[in-house]
Amino acid sequence: MEAQVARIHDLQDGEMREVVVGETKVLLVRLKGKFYAIGGECTHYGGPLAEGALSGHRVVCPWHQAVFDVMNGDLEEPPALDAEPCYTVRVEGDYVIVKVPEKEPNRRTLAMVRRVPADDRTLAILGAGAAGNAAAETLRQDGFTGRVVMITQELRLPYDRPNLSKGYLSGDAGPETLPWRTPEFYREHDIEVLLGQRVDRVEVPLKTLTFTDGRTLTYEALLLATGGTPRRLEIPGSELPNVFTLRSADDADAIIKEALPASRVVVIGTGFIGMEAAAALTKRGLAVKVVGHGTVPLMRQLGPEIGGMLRQAHEEQGVTFHLGRIPVRIEGDGRVKTVVLDNGEALAADLVVVGLGIKPATDILQGVKLDADGSVSTDRQMRVTEGLFAAGDVARFPDWRDGSAIRIEHWRLAEQNGRIAAHNMAGRRVDFAGIPFFWSEQFDLFLQYVGHAESWDELIVHGDLAGHNFLGFYVKGNRVMAAAGLQRDRQLGAMAELMRLDQTPSPEELRRNPDFDPWARLKTLQA
Repeated sequence: MEAQVARIHDLQDGEMREVVVGETKVLLVRLKGKFYAIGGECTHYGGPLAEGALSGHRVVCPWHQAVFDVMNGDLEEPPALDAEPCYTVRVEGDYVIVKVPEKEPNRRTLAMVRRVPADDRTLAILGAGAAGNAAAETLRQDGFTGRVVMITQELRLPYDRPNLSKGYLSGDAGPETLPWRTPEFYREHDIEVLLGQRVDRVEVPLKTLTFTDGRTLTYEALLLATGGTPRRLEIPGSELPNVFTLRSADDADAIIKEALPASRVVVIGTGFIGMEAAAALTKRGLAVKVVGHGTVPLMRQLGPEIGGMLRQAHEEQGVTFHLGRIPVRIEGDGRVKTVVLDNGEALAADLVVVGLGIKPATDILQGVKLDADGSVSTDRQMRVTEGLFAAGDVARFPDWRDGSAIRIEHWRLAEQNGRIAAHNMAGRRVDFAGIPFFWSEQFDLFLQYVGHAESWDELIVHGDLAGHNFLGFYVKGNRVMAAAGLQRDRQLGAMAELMRLDQTPSPEELRRNPDFDPWARLKTLQA
């Protein structure tokens, strides 16, 4: 099917719009006088690409910042796994005409090779989360024809872990939304996924890993993508059966089962897992009390201004906070009844959810020095040492912007790490130069954050913080290192591109101009 979708003068160079051919949404883009057409909805969660940021030939999805090449639909950056379909465009007279084949899929798997039996090399991936799955697919996309083995302790194929504390826990999304790929996908591309397999140790100098049953696997290179182990409460009563951490799909299922007949929950921890769990369980109808030792939720990650705004948003939904407090014991006869705080206050509870962060899962490594927090340090190619790479929560890597060593516990960053590690495992030489990004859903608030700032000298806020429509710029050493916001999706996508291009605005400009628009600046740079 084909259709006239625009006149040639409807779009100027560097502009895009969504058009429809039959029932298919299409992104139409004009670059240097030529028109291009790709799928109009992001292959990740269906975000409208026309509402994103166009940066040269790259379009940034407004929802989760997947990036696609508008000239051919190829995937440039995760969290999407698949590319966009690319459609034929022609110009007749004043009209732009797009042709969409009948029954065209709304996504396109990038080309991958299969294993060649004569190639006896083995590349192993320990962990099947964001980094591990991204690496496995990238190895095949890069033309590696040896054996690819992905090993996981879980009994599930790779799945969408960020949704566990969001729509899945709240009941807005069902189990069918979690898996990324089918078993047939991994078989078709000769990616071995070993489910339910535990590894006791990795002898890095010998390039050998040993399973709990004594079997061994020798590899050419290994990607350590084991993620983290949830930190648990170390207080009396924390061993009771209805005290939960939230890390895996099994954890989420256990919490949901316990929450169905329950009416009261205590959440311990005010990081992202704690706050998202509080929102999700409130949406399920439970009375939620949140306990945290800090004075403001998400103080370390976002600061008092944005953390305080999120606290107020939760309180408006009925969440109660007990801040500046720590739990000292959990009481109950075989099951949780109360959580006792350090001031003697007793909080009634039918279940407890603990969100106190993670410890990098690196205990199995032998022959490698660990960092103080248990992580491993890599170079910009995600290499720890010869034959060993690391990605995701376990990896501390150089920030290309200032050379500082950083470790970031976020999903999309893990996928970015995994892709870079795989490129280098496959024999390419690719440095990590990505821009970190994460999102958090709490009630009807969709917070986005680009860049990375472990500490900052100043937070410059543009817009209405109380009205949930703002941009916040984190400044360190007279440089904008990160930005966060609500209802500013396109601007944050543009901000990510300005960071990538090393064209961020100066703090002085942001102080002087409260109406600074990253999207307008990006368009000016491309004019």
